Amino acid sequence: MNESTRILLVSGAVLAGLGVVLGAFGAHGLKKTMSSEMMEVYQTAVDYHFIHALGILLAGLFLLHYPDSKILLWAGISFIIGIVLFSGSLYGLSLTEFRKLGMITPVGGLAFIIGWFLMAYTFFRA
Repeated sequence: MNESTRILLVSGAVLAGLGVVLGAFGAHGLKKTMSSEMMEVYQTAVDYHFIHALGILLAGLFLLHYPDSKILLWAGISFIIGIVLFSGSLYGLSLTEFRKLGMITPVGGLAFIIGWFLMAYTFFRA
């Protein structure tokens, strides 16, 4: 297994675990202190965080079959960037209600979209 593959697989597993922790924290620790609107924002962050952590694992697993694919590596990196920007901004928004953080969210969403299209492109070319 090459280093890029190892990085994506470890990152995906750690981020998936973190998604579970943050989801449980929201469900058990924040539900009573947060407005229903902000709880919904927080849940959206958790959902996209967890889905794209699985996307990172998927990119890493496919790198085992296509070890020279820089495009798959960039798909995984795009998912990581998306989690940080999309989910991170929504976590921050829901916890602080500082609404300007919402301006970062679409950039993270774009990173998610780029990651999925890079993955599709890899499979199309295979």
